[in-house]
Amino acid sequence: MEYTKILIKEALNARKNAYTPYSRFDVGAALLTFDGKIYGGFNIENAAYSVCNCAERTALFRAVYDNYREFKAIAVVGAKSEEKGEILSSYAPPCGMCRQALREFCNPKKFKVILAKSENEFNIFTLNDLLPESFGPEHL
Repeated sequence: MEYTKILIKEALNARKNAYTPYSRFDVGAALLTFDGKIYGGFNIENAAYSVCNCAERTALFRAVYDNYREFKAIAVVGAKSEEKGEILSSYAPPCGMCRQALREFCNPKKFKVILAKSENEFNIFTLNDLLPESFGPEHL
């Protein structure tokens, strides 16, 4: 896919601004709309852990604020803060809450989730691969 490396690069860039004084695990995300706009996000921690927000939801909520309701793909990168640079040691898949939040606005069989360590080392899944038998708006 022509957008994969662009999204990974944007996610790596977003990760640089993560606010993680407690976990020291910086995550960046880049969400692609169908018209080509990219929304970046990073995780934001809080001393009251339940108030924290993941990178994926930060990107999603920014896009929804701008009235986007359908998305094509997201790239996610993450690692301990000490791992700066363009190559990470592991993948950082979205948590369950982020998977469900994305499900609200994405076709789970078509929406791509790109988990990356670098621009050249990544895996691509559908949201359905990561959240099978999911509950969505069509169930209501």
